[in-house]
Amino acid sequence: MRYFIYFSYNGKFYHGWQKQKNSVTVQEKIEESLSILLKNKIQVIGAGRTDTGVHAKEMVAHFDIDKYFENPNKLVFKLNQFLSNDISVKSLKSVKKNAHARFDAISRTYKYYIYKEKDVFSEEYGYHLNYSLNKENINEAIKIIINNKDFECFTKSKTDVTNYLCNVLDSKWIELEKKYVFEITANRFLRNMVRSIVGTLIDVGLEKKSINDFNEIIKSQDRSMAGYSVPAKGLFLTKVNYPKEIFK
Repeated sequence: MRYFIYFSYNGKFYHGWQKQKNSVTVQEKIEESLSILLKNKIQVIGAGRTDTGVHAKEMVAHFDIDKYFENPNKLVFKLNQFLSNDISVKSLKSVKKNAHARFDAISRTYKYYIYKEKDVFSEEYGYHLNYSLNKENINEAIKIIINNKDFECFTKSKTDVTNYLCNVLDSKWIELEKKYVFEITANRFLRNMVRSIVGTLIDVGLEKKSINDFNEIIKSQDRSMAGYSVPAKGLFLTKVNYPKEIFK
């Protein structure tokens, strides 16, 4: 049987999602807990990777077990008792045997939080920016993002990635009383892509870069042309969407 497990995590003390040698990761903790409780060596495949310090309000992974859970909530309860407080399992869903948490995902949504003033209660989960931003310029830049496909200029250089094409389905810059929220939905994301986009949009909002500059940055396919990468602590994976037909 194959199952999708839905969970959230605070990424502060983890070196990202993917298992690594000599580093504590979320994947490692999920696998360890499932293996102990199910008394089988369990491997999980996530919907994607999040970098060190990035959080997830909704992450999805799949695993296989030769067992049918009549009441999946029992395992959810046990996992939440077993896991540390910075990982919370939400649900367990039975899926078709060839369903894949990563490859079957239709889209993923990220949000980045920027706080307008220093706040000790949001310091760990957002970026403090004590400057006014030109929202009109930012929205013009976002239109360019939505109409673009190649995001090589916003990803880390010197990686083994050869495909830089992403289909951005939606993106918006939301201004609230005490914070800004950048939201973006795409079929896939490159490493460090969202944080680089946000840093560059801030430069546009501060009028350090013009709309024409932003357009030229994307055309350049050169990471050094884009803005800085904002801190990981403000970034959240918030939603992963799948086609209904993969669920049993």
